[in-house]
Formats: sequence, C-alpha cells, structure tokens
Amino acid sequence: MLLHALTLALALQQPGPAPQAATAPASVSPIARLVVVQPRERTMTAGDTARLRMEALDAGGTPIPDVTFRFVPAGGRFEGTVTADGLLRSASTGVLPVGVTAMVRGGTPVTERVEIRMVPGPAARAEIAPRPERMVVGQRVRMNAETFSAAGDARQDQIAWKSSATGVLRVTEDGMITAVAPGRATITAAAGNATATHAVQVVANTIAALEITPSRKEARQGDVVRFDAKAKNSAGREIAGLTPTWTFSPGSGMIDADGAFVGYEPGEYLVTANYGTRSVDALVRVSPREVRRPLTVVGRLPRTAFTTEEVWVHPNGQVAYLGTGSGGDRMYAIDISDPSNPFVTDSLVADTRRVNDLMTTADGRYLVHTREGASSRRNGIVIASLEDPRHPQVISEFTDGVTAGVHSAFVYHQPQFGTHVYATNNGNNSLDIIDISDPRNPKRASRFKINEKDAGNYLHDVDVQDGLAYLSYWNEGLVILDVGNGMKGGSPTNPQLVSQFKYDLNELYRDVEAVGGPGFIRGTHTAWRHKNYVFIADEVFPAAPVAGARDASAGRAYGRLQVVDVSDIENPHSVAWYEPEFGGVHNVWVAGDTLYMGAYNAGFRVFDVSGELRGDLRAQGREIAHLHTADMTGNVQNAAMTWGVVVKDGLAYVNDMYNGLWIVRIEPQALIAQAR
Repeated sequence: MLLHALTLALALQQPGPAPQAATAPASVSPIARLVVVQPRERTMTAGDTARLRMEALDAGGTPIPDVTFRFVPAGGRFEGTVTADGLLRSASTGVLPVGVTAMVRGGTPVTERVEIRMVPGPAARAEIAPRPERMVVGQRVRMNAETFSAAGDARQDQIAWKSSATGVLRVTEDGMITAVAPGRATITAAAGNATATHAVQVVANTIAALEITPSRKEARQGDVVRFDAKAKNSAGREIAGLTPTWTFSPGSGMIDADGAFVGYEPGEYLVTANYGTRSVDALVRVSPREVRRPLTVVGRLPRTAFTTEEVWVHPNGQVAYLGTGSGGDRMYAIDISDPSNPFVTDSLVADTRRVNDLMTTADGRYLVHTREGASSRRNGIVIASLEDPRHPQVISEFTDGVTAGVHSAFVYHQPQFGTHVYATNNGNNSLDIIDISDPRNPKRASRFKINEKDAGNYLHDVDVQDGLAYLSYWNEGLVILDVGNGMKGGSPTNPQLVSQFKYDLNELYRDVEAVGGPGFIRGTHTAWRHKNYVFIADEVFPAAPVAGARDASAGRAYGRLQVVDVSDIENPHSVAWYEPEFGGVHNVWVAGDTLYMGAYNAGFRVFDVSGELRGDLRAQGREIAHLHTADMTGNVQNAAMTWGVVVKDGLAYVNDMYNGLWIVRIEPQALIAQAR
C-alpha cells in the first residue's frame, strides 16, 4: 500500500504528455444488481471444487450481455480459495466470502460481495451416547446422537430413532428410552446412510436397596468427585451392570454420565443417582478454591520498531531471544542475568519480514528461527551457533521445499535418531522434519500431510514430547503422530498417524460470525501435552474490526482453550475448557500444576490445572493471577496483545506483540495473608 502511494505521488510530479482530445468519461453502469447462478443456493460441499457463475441484471431484471466478471477472496482464506475466473476450492466447512467486480464497456465497474457456504458432505458416520448396557424396568435414559461426514465434519441432522423391540425398550423421537419389560432390544439412530446401534438388556426391577459412595464429600471448587452407585436385591446381592442417570442440584457445575461431578461455586450440592422409580442421594460441600496469588513485574524491555513475536530462554537462564513481526527482519538476543534490567546484546538480521518462532537445542549450543516474507522468496529456517549465547552467529539455513515460509518450528532430540526440527510448511501445509544432527548441513528427513487438500488446509504449530508430535492443524484439529515413541512404529524419517481430534469450529464460534460477519479467522492454533491431557488453544479473530473505532484498543480476539483427554491416545476427547470473558487464547506453557497463557487482549493469565480437569475452568475459581500487559511505551500504545510465555527459574518471560518483553514473578500466597 505504501509503495503504491509513493509511485502514484511520483507519477503526479512528472511532466504530462502532449494535450490530446478529451476522452468521454465512463457512463453510469446499466447493471442494477448481480445474482449468483451457480452454485445454486450459494452452497457447496466441503472439499469440493465448483465454478462461481454470476449474472448481471438491469433495472428491469433483464440479463445484460458481454459482462466481464472478476473474483477475489474477501475472507475465509483458511477454509477455501477463489481464482480470478471464479474457480472455488473448498477445504473445510464454513463461509467463503468472495468479492465480485462486474464490468461492461463504457460503464463504471459494479462490485458486490457474495458468500458461499461450505457445508459438510453426506452423513457417513453416527455416534450415540450414553451407552447403558443394562436397565431395570421403569428406568429412563436420554440418548444423544451425533453425525459426521466422511471427512469428519460435524452435521446437524434430524435423527430417526428406532427400537428393535418396543415391548422391551421404547424410544421417543428425541432419543428418550424407557425400559418397559425384561428382554433385549437394540436402539438404532439413523440419518441418511449413517447409523449407530446399541444393544440394551432390560431386567426386572428387583431393587430393594441403593448405595452411593461417597455418601458425603468435602471438595474445593473445580475438584472432581467420582461417585459410584450400586443397586442391591432383597438378598443384599448387587444387581450387576446397571447404569444410573446422574443429576445434581442446586448450584452451578456439571456431572458426567460416569458419575464424575465438579462444582463451580462454593456451596452444598445434592448429587442423585436415579434408577427409574428408585434414587439415592449424596451431599457434596464445596469450598472456595483459594488459589489467587499476587504478581510482581520484575523487569521490562519495550520494543517499538516492530511488533514482538515469540520469546525463548536459553537453557543457561541468562539470555533470552525475541522474534519480530510486522515487517521485522531481526531476532534479538537479550541479557537477562539481572531480570530487573534486561538489555539487548546483539541481533540476527535476515531477509525476512517476520521471525515468528525460535527455539534452542536442549544443550543450548544452537538456535533455530523461522523466516517468512523474504524478498528473495527463500524463507525456511535459519540455524545459528550459540558458542556465545549473547552473540549468536548464523552457520546455515534450510530452504529446500520450504521457501514459501515456515511459521512455527520445534527442535527435538532423540538419542536414537538425533536432533530434528519439526517445521510447518506454509507452501503445502505439511509438516517437514529436518535433520540438524549436523547443524551446518541440515537435510530433510521426511514430510507428513494430513490430507492432500491444499486450498485452505493449514498446519500452524507443533509440540513434540516423548516421541509424539502434536500438530495444531487448524480446520483439521489436533493431529498426533508417532515420530519415535514406537507405538505405531514411527520415527523422524517415517512419521505415523496415531489419532486425530477434530471439532466443529463453526458451532463453537457462531457468536464471532454474528458479531463480525462470516469469513473470520478460527482454527486449532497451539497444543501442549501435560500428563494425560493435551491443552489446545484456538486462534480466533472477527472478520471485520469494530465499526467507527479509532485504534487497536477497541479490537479483540476470541477463542477457547480445550483440555483433551489422551489417556486413551487413539481416542482423544475434550473434557474441559477455558474461555476468557474478553480477549482470546494464544500460546501456553505448563510447569508443574500451573498453566501460563498469553491471552491476547485478555493479557497474561495463570491457572491452576492440578488434579483431574472437567468442565468450565474459569467458572471454577482456578485463575491464579492476571496481568494486563498494556502500557504507553510499546509499538502500539495502551493496548495488550499478549503472545505467550516461557517459564524459567521461577520467572515468567511474557512477550506482548505490542509491548515487548515483561518479566514477571508469581508471589507466594503467604504475601496475601501478610497483607490482610
């Protein structure tokens, strides 16, 4: 934009050509409106290709001949693409906005925006839950069904429910099943060609007594209490295999079909296990979680020339590194030996407009940083020697097959395989694994891609732990690979798919579309494995800024952090979440039982993630500390845009895109008591 303006200004200063006969100005266009002819109803199936055909009509509704149309993408770039001649390529569900220009000779161009909704393919798979195996006569259970396309996209189908023996098990049109008489029956949920079945045995109701454990329980907000109920006959023997329906009252919390209860607010809760006409109760007294702690800003290093991207701390704890963006061509080395007085010691300057990610090897001898937007169109990664950590020296680069840019990179060493960089490839949306065991001579080890779709497919980030790579694959969700763990025979030269967790981004962020329109940014952005959980954070921004706003402080991000249970790693499922009231979620760091987060406009957040995690973490009083990282000395004044954090030696090194580096200490709770 700036280059174009300068060129225009220079052109206006040059002597004009010799006078010529005046050219007649363009007339008002005869085009009154544009209509979409194809695809019909402005929808197409996700993953398909279609041709966008338009028609121009005059004021009387008559088609106008010899109209030239040109098409440009107007949003939704991660979900699909459109060429200048109207070829639509869909990669996922969502909305693809398209800008259309219609031109007739002698008339002014007419522009319009059309929106193509990309919908899931036909139902190919159905899942039902819960799945009780035995019920007693008179017991009722509400079953739910979900349907998915062959690509794993969630659908919103009307489910047809059916019982194979209505005299044994009756089912309503909304999935409520009632045990009528002893026997066996199969429940079927169907939508199109997708069906799911579940067999249930109904037994006579011989319940004489019920037991629930624990019968009383003291817990804190957010603690998961697992209940178990047993039904016994008149002889005192357990009636095996029965599954109760769980409820609780009053208050705010949740209880799962397996009896796992969590209370969000302090108070007393009555948990009930229901077996038709019989039920049994337990009392849970929930106290405040009491994890709030004060924090102290130990040091600050504002950056004003460019926005600040990723931060990394050298293993020696004496040096930090900062990337730059928004035209940034450098990576800073920063002395943090005195955290209260950080200062720049050196920088690496590269042909790039963004150093988005950086990381050292575990032994601290080398550093890798990513490159995007090079003028030479040769991006990839840069490898530097850290013989003197305060003064890194470039020793090599890798551009083969990644010249379109690398957004994120993770450096990981395995004794049996060597050291590799797990790099996201902006050009073909693949994971490129680069062997840097000899850092002066890097070479590609392998490449992995979740599918062959290029349009709209996007790999954003990588985390590698215990020989497993956790890929944040945007519309494809979380993808887990074996790259040396051995469970699937994988290695850096032969990565193997373990599992995938894909979820409905459109449904999750429908309010964002309602506020800013379709074509907004949303996708699985980052992942971090911790114990039996993977924390995944979505990056979400509205398609349009706040109308009439004057500066960046009016804008905001959205997004949710999900807690994905991978105790059965081939069947990951979401069990908990965190979503800020204002702002988004970005990069995370987990140390011990504490999760540290850069939450964009919501600032720097610190959470207690101890114990089992279920439900809404924000509602459970798990927030430990919060810092709003806005001030008047950054690249953008008086606005927070917290990117992420690295924790080292009891300090949190927080990078804010607008405001540079913050060094923060979370103080012990004892200081709160002293203050009182």
